[in-house]
Amino acid sequence: MQQLFDGIFSDGKGIYTKNLLPGKRVYGEKLVQEKGTEFREWNPYRSKYCAAIKKGLKQSIFSKGAKILYLGSAEGTTISHVSDIVGKEGEIYGVDLSEIAMMKLMKLSEARENIYPILADANNTKDYTEFLEEKVDAMFQDISQRNQAEIFLKNACFLKKRGLGALSLKTKSVAQEKQKEEVLAQEKKILEKEFEVLQVINLEPYEKEHYLILMRKK
Repeated sequence: MQQLFDGIFSDGKGIYTKNLLPGKRVYGEKLVQEKGTEFREWNPYRSKYCAAIKKGLKQSIFSKGAKILYLGSAEGTTISHVSDIVGKEGEIYGVDLSEIAMMKLMKLSEARENIYPILADANNTKDYTEFLEEKVDAMFQDISQRNQAEIFLKNACFLKKRGLGALSLKTKSVAQEKQKEEVLAQEKKILEKEFEVLQVINLEPYEKEHYLILMRKK
């Protein structure tokens, strides 16, 4: 295994993280043993962040021991790999509005104790301010709403100055009638009010009409 970023590895084809709970799968992923260490394969068709790694992400926002705010946590597929990366010393605060998804994330958090599920709307940051008394090191967002950039900026209050962020932009959720490039330019302009855009990655063929925007808080 070659290390690509902190806690993220490749065997030349697939992307992997070291399994925090050896022997345990989260979504049916392949487990690989190498020199006494177990790795979980990370599926780029089920994770926008992994897709970005496959498409040439230059810098990862996740690292060992980091405190993470994850907006749009869903059932926890990507979060489970972030859990591997940040390790037992790290913390991941997963915000999602879906009660069904939150039930599955709650179950995942029972085994992976560095995950803290929060049932809330990411538009209403006051609903979970009490859980984030200290600033987070990095922030990731994967939410299908029209105001994706605005949601990201609302939550920037929780991110440390110069902290890293990544937004999985679903262009069709912002505007069905516009070309994806037009939507990207529009959302970038909003984000640049508070963030320096470091990289923009087109996530095709893993996801259509999607970009990952890597940023640093000004």
